[in-house]
Parts: sequence; C-alpha cells; structure tokens
Amino acid sequence: DASFVSVTQSFNTATSMGRLTLNMLLSFAQFEREVTAERIRDKIAASKRKGLWMGGQVPMGYDADGRTLKLNEVEAEAIRTLYDLYERFGTVRAVRDEAERLNLRSRRRTSASGRVTGGGHFDRGHIHHILTNPIYAGRIRHREKVHKGAHPAIIEPERWERVQDRLKTGATRTRDRRKAKSRSLLCGKLHDETGDRLTPSHSKTKAGVRLRYYISHRLIAQSGKPRPDAWRLPAAELERKIVNLIESTLTSTGFLAKLVENVSADAIGRHAACLAANAADGALATPLKLVDRIDLAPGTVQLRLDPVELAKVLDMVPDDLNKSALAHTFPFQLRKRGVETKIILADRPQEIDNTLIRNIARAHAWFERIKAGETFSDIATTDDISKRRIQQLVGLAFLAPDIVRDVLDGQQPPGFTSEWCLRHDLPSEWTAQRQLLATL
Repeated sequence: DASFVSVTQSFNTATSMGRLTLNMLLSFAQFEREVTAERIRDKIAASKRKGLWMGGQVPMGYDADGRTLKLNEVEAEAIRTLYDLYERFGTVRAVRDEAERLNLRSRRRTSASGRVTGGGHFDRGHIHHILTNPIYAGRIRHREKVHKGAHPAIIEPERWERVQDRLKTGATRTRDRRKAKSRSLLCGKLHDETGDRLTPSHSKTKAGVRLRYYISHRLIAQSGKPRPDAWRLPAAELERKIVNLIESTLTSTGFLAKLVENVSADAIGRHAACLAANAADGALATPLKLVDRIDLAPGTVQLRLDPVELAKVLDMVPDDLNKSALAHTFPFQLRKRGVETKIILADRPQEIDNTLIRNIARAHAWFERIKAGETFSDIATTDDISKRRIQQLVGLAFLAPDIVRDVLDGQQPPGFTSEWCLRHDLPSEWTAQRQLLATL
C-alpha cells in the first residue's frame, strides 16, 4: 500500500489549487531555512559564551589551535610594543610614526587564491583596531557582548581597560563643536534670489563619511514639503570656488586702483605690496573671512567683500575704501548628475583632473600588457588591484585623441570624471564618445 510522489512533480499555477500547493511548499522551505539559520546563530553564540574561537581571520599575535587560539610569541611581542607606545605617547598618530621608525610590520597573509596581503607598516586604523580588540585581553566578542575567552591573554585585562578609558577620553577631547561649526565659514553670508538664507547642513554616507552642504533655510523650516526652487550646494566645493573668486579679484589688474581711488600710484603700490605680504605670511590662508555677503541667483553669483576685514589686510581705514568696488558679479552655473551637484564658474578655467589623467595613463599601460599576453588576473595580482577595477577603466585607453587632449588641458566636460567611468561604459567609436561626453 505504498504511494510514490515524484520530486520533480510540476504544478499548474494557472489553477488556484496549483498556486496553493506551490505557496505551501515555498512557505515550508522558507521556514526550514530560517530555523537552520537560528540554530547556527544559537550554536555560535553558545560557543562564544564558552570562550571558544569560532573561526574567521586569525588576529595578529595568535595562531589557530582547534576551537581556541595559541600565542605567536614573535607577533605577540609586537602587540605588546604597540600598547607600550600608546601608553607612552597617548595618540594613535604618534604610535604609528614610532612603530614605523621601529620597523614594526603587520602579519603577512596568503589567501587561498595565492594573493599575499599585509607585511607592511601599521596604519592608524589598524593600530586603533588592535588597541580596542578585547581578544588581546583574553576575551571573545560576540555582537555587543564580551565573554571570557579560553585563549591566553597578551595584554593584562586591567591594563587593556586603562587603554580603553584613555582612548575614550582622547576621542571626546577631539570632538570640539566649535571646531565643527568653524568649518562652515560661509555661515550667515549666503543668500538666494528670494533673500532666504542658506544654512549649513550635513549628511552621512553608509561608510560614516560626513558630507557638508549649504541649503536654503526654507528646506528646514518647511521640512517634508517639496521645494524645487530651493538650493542645496556641496559646501566644500562652493567654498573652494569662492576662494578662487576672491583671489582672482584681489590680484586682478585695476582692482586696487578702483578700490583706493584718488590715491597716488605710490600709495597703490604700497597697498599691493601689503596685500602680497599678507598672502605670503598666511594672513589670507582663510580668505573666506573677507566675504561680507554672497547672493546666489540662477546664472549669477554676486560677491561682496567686507570693507573692515579688507582694510585690516591693506592696513587702511575702512572709510577710505571705495564701497562700489567691493561688489562683483560672476557667471554661475550648476550641473546635476543624480544627487551630485557640480558648480561651474564660467569665467574660471576648468580644473585639471589629475586622477582622470592618471587613470588614462594606467589604462594605456594595462592595454599594452594585455596585448603582450597578460590576463586581467595577472595584472590585478601584479598591481595589487581588483580585476573589476581594471575592467572598468581599461576602456580609457581607447579615448579619442582630442578628448585626451582636452583632459590634459582641463577642458573636459565637468561630468567626465573617474567616478563616472566606473559606473558607465564608454563606446569604442570616437564619434559616439564625443556625442556621449557632450551630454555631460
């Protein structure tokens, strides 16, 4: 009375019964996967509560020994030295410099594919990871919890705790809100065409990188409402462009003559020399302090210099300055690609993209090696770079000569960058390349 069911039985999903049967099987399959995952997680958690090593990359200073770790005395001595250096100097940066002087090196590792990593000097991130890793105090971390480990400690637990307290104290000391605010040097000086003030804002990437912006105040006051007329500008690029405008204005021919009109040529010469001296000794290291107000409008940006700050630089009295010479208007354009905004000042020369030039040169070198018989994997291993990155950039070797010439002169379209090349494929035909880049 046995019955047989084929494991390859097909279901007719055009009928309600067939769909019900299929969904039931899929639900049980998903249930089985989730139960298996829960059992594995529980097993790992239980093993770590016992202090066992559950695999992964073996930390420097230890070697794997079944379900636990044993000391690697040579590397353990380097770990102790790093802790000694931190207790001596108190900063990770100083530890890195001293460790490099002592020629301390990280563990050299060979992957299953034969790729060799490590063996170089310690960087700051690696040193910080070693200083904060509880495994060196004889403990095992599992998520947010730390358990007593079954392996021997390299650093005494009490000493490790003292190092953690010192690291936290140093981290708190470096987070100065006044310093963070001082970074937005155009705060209170930016206004758009409606008279609305642009205020500093920021966001964070998934990697924790802080991105600063200047946004129209109405985006904050009326949060959640669409405001297509509002401004949102990348702060670092805007500040850099404004600095360029200020420097070009201060050094332009006739600016001083108009600024201090009815003054002799000798006096103008003295003021010019004073301006050059201040620039040379670093007084103009933050030229954004010379800004009184910036008004943004579609197509133009009006820059007005602060007579008081400018008079300090020129060693003059503010009332002696011609106020009409302090305001200047420049062409201004925004180019958007996705969430990225590019600021273009039409009367300023395009900046030379050294990264793009370097990648074009590397692409030509890679292509010559490919013609000589090397594969992408061979080049990736030799140059210590991913094969995917080579595949993304090798197309730059086929750029039209006039496009390469424009890149060398800094005249390429603003949107043509190395980041753009990583996300897009360039056509091999030169005419198609020119048509595509013309849209950037």
